[in-house]
Amino acid sequence: QVQVVESGGGLVQAGDSLSLSCAVSGRTISASAMGWFRQAPGMEREFVASISWSGGTFRADSVRDRFTISRDNAQNTMSLQMRSLKPEDTAVYFCALSRRGSVSGNAADYEFWGQGTQVTVSS
Repeated sequence: QVQVVESGGGLVQAGDSLSLSCAVSGRTISASAMGWFRQAPGMEREFVASISWSGGTFRADSVRDRFTISRDNAQNTMSLQMRSLKPEDTAVYFCALSRRGSVSGNAADYEFWGQGTQVTVSS
């Protein structure tokens, strides 16, 4: 059984930094792309960042110069380093494991999802 678990969310002030982690068990991630999505209250889930099996990355325009996605295949984990956080970054952040090896911003390409971790940025 594949499990995806996010950690690292919290309450921070605008301009602060925060790192999220995602741990996968039950399946090796080395051949799969992974991604981060987020969902704010009353909004649809939106793509944040994706990393391919080989480490290539793809980020949404809104976070490209502030968020960094990385992976550690040996640990079966993925991370999202967020800096210069803004109130509009407030959302539940979800980690997902893709069916594919290449990056994707399409949620339908992702097979396994975590339960999410809350990030709240106060102004």
